[in-house]
Amino acid sequence: MINRLIDSIKTDFDAALIISPVNRRYFTGFESSDGFLVLSANGSRFFTDGRYIEAAQKTVKTCPCEEAVRPYEQIKAYFNEINAKEIAVEASFLTIAQFNRLKEKLPEFNFHADGRLDSVIEGLRKTKTKAELENIKAAQKITDEAFSYILGRIKEGMTERELALELDFYLLKSGAEELSFKTIAVSGENSSMPHGVPSDKKLKKGDMITLDFGAVYNGYHSDMTRTVVLGKADAEQKRVYNTVLKAQLECLSMLKAGVTSAEADKAARNVIEAAGYGKYFSHSTGHGVGLEIHEEPRLSSLVNEELKEGNIVTVEPGIYIPGSFGVRIEDMAYITREGIINLTASPKELIEL
Repeated sequence: MINRLIDSIKTDFDAALIISPVNRRYFTGFESSDGFLVLSANGSRFFTDGRYIEAAQKTVKTCPCEEAVRPYEQIKAYFNEINAKEIAVEASFLTIAQFNRLKEKLPEFNFHADGRLDSVIEGLRKTKTKAELENIKAAQKITDEAFSYILGRIKEGMTERELALELDFYLLKSGAEELSFKTIAVSGENSSMPHGVPSDKKLKKGDMITLDFGAVYNGYHSDMTRTVVLGKADAEQKRVYNTVLKAQLECLSMLKAGVTSAEADKAARNVIEAAGYGKYFSHSTGHGVGLEIHEEPRLSSLVNEELKEGNIVTVEPGIYIPGSFGVRIEDMAYITREGIINLTASPKELIEL
């Protein structure tokens, strides 16, 4: 990964200075709340403070590690050692104050916060390596197991908050290092809010229940949504559910390298619009997943970029009828030249509990 980045920037820059925690982890495999990474064709080095240096030296295999005691002095010395003058930095991460401080403390170097480094890193992170794929598969395996578990625990009278906590506890005790995001567990009229927050509302017969959750494994996220009904679904609930499922399957079936994000979004949206629910599908069809829960590429009508082999995206159409109920179904798809590998194993037929 480091060599790929260096090859991509060496024509325009002498080095890259990586400060964001997620990108530091991407290039080093090491998680820390502090540190900076210098990458160049003439040498690369990871600097971090005394809290992390021993662990970093044991963990980081991609470049040497050095304890950061006087950071700006060490950055200056290393830039001089590798003959770096033109330095690319992360425009999307650095605050104006941080950028100005770099220029103030190190005036002999030219720092470029013009988005070119961000674009290169984004391009690298969109295409998952085999190791990244395996980590995401492991995260999703925990998530699928959690869904199987929670189906046997949902009962009338428990609150949405209790349901979310039960799901969270299972994820964490089953190997998740943390949750991918705050678990969504909403029911009845609350399920009409795509990102509703679990409340003290009690589950009751006839409720549609939407569960959106995920696990983190070795830093990599999973993301899955399933909607079930407590008791028997009525005719409208079945109609909405089957429309969302058809939309999702339509999108999954046409995904492959070369398809644009807008085309993927349209495949799902056309089904929902044809059924008369177009105004109730209020978000894009999906997004990338990796070290962050929302990454590029996005499956959106506003994005005409072609998907590439190695992308991992969610496919999550939904219908949300205000004051009534909502349905969302979400899988993660690994893009290949021929189609997809669906990383989500949980059943999608309507489950009546």
